[in-house]
Amino acid sequence: MTAAKAQAEAPAPMERSVPRAGWLVVAGKEFADHLLSVRFFVLLLVLGLAAGIPLFLAAERIRSLASEVSGAQAVFLALFIIGPQDVSIFGLDVSVQGFIGLAAPLLGIAFAFDAVNGERAQGTLPRLVAQPIHRDDVINGKFVASLAAITLVLLAVVLLISGFGLLRLGIVPQWAEVLRLGLWFLVTVVYVALWLAFGLLISVVIRRAATAALVGFGIWMLIAMFGRFIVNLLLGAFAPVSSSAPVDQTLSTFQLHDFVLRLLPTTLYNEASSVLLNPSLTQTSTPATVGQLAQVQQQVPTLLALDQSLLLVWPQVVALLALSVICFAIAYVRFMGEEVRA
Repeated sequence: MTAAKAQAEAPAPMERSVPRAGWLVVAGKEFADHLLSVRFFVLLLVLGLAAGIPLFLAAERIRSLASEVSGAQAVFLALFIIGPQDVSIFGLDVSVQGFIGLAAPLLGIAFAFDAVNGERAQGTLPRLVAQPIHRDDVINGKFVASLAAITLVLLAVVLLISGFGLLRLGIVPQWAEVLRLGLWFLVTVVYVALWLAFGLLISVVIRRAATAALVGFGIWMLIAMFGRFIVNLLLGAFAPVSSSAPVDQTLSTFQLHDFVLRLLPTTLYNEASSVLLNPSLTQTSTPATVGQLAQVQQQVPTLLALDQSLLLVWPQVVALLALSVICFAIAYVRFMGEEVRA
């Protein structure tokens, strides 16, 4: 009787307290570290200059355009799609849209290349996964925090450019332009999320942060700056376009070139952003038949509604989102399966 009473009065064993949203705890700490880091301010300055310089150089051209077509639609979007005239850098687009598309992936890689291997090198990863949170909360929290910090940087740059157009050039946006700009911003965030997931993947796979940085920035340079050149070179060797070939065969070859180029995430983003920021674009691919080609040539120039532009670019947006999910899923599975030792 005494033993039973003592067993009943004995305190119950303490259960491990696991927060329901442990990834929010990790994300909050990582986000605060990002905002106070030197890397955040350096990348904000770099992206601001990358977007501000072409806008400053093209300001006079945009001002003259706004005065000529005052009251027309899509004038405000010219801030993002018109670059300085007679200026070319290695054949790249020097507009605000082009520079953000080129520099934004750097943010994703820069915020993620040392997310996991940095913790491992400092010896804090075993203690981090030993906390009363689930193991997947670590990688989820790091991804969300980095994406939130990058979104904040992009939002600051877009608001700065918009303010420049309002105050310096006197261009007031219409609601349709604001909606297009907002959707383009969301597509840009998805595009950055792809490179952020890729940076997280190389951070999990490669144990040294310096090596991961070299691999990440090297692949970015190979795809963003030389990807189209390499793909066009290979296509020219294996599927050349002949001027003496029939029109149907020439169109088929051009369609093959378009399909292969769309395997590059930069092509997917450039097509989606161009259509969203420029409502005068009515197609993103080569016509499939001679009849469609004739219809395109006879088409009267017009401005597409927002829903029509979305119908054109939804495959590109879905492809970017799918690539982001695939990269993050591989990084997630690899991180959950690897052994972490103290």
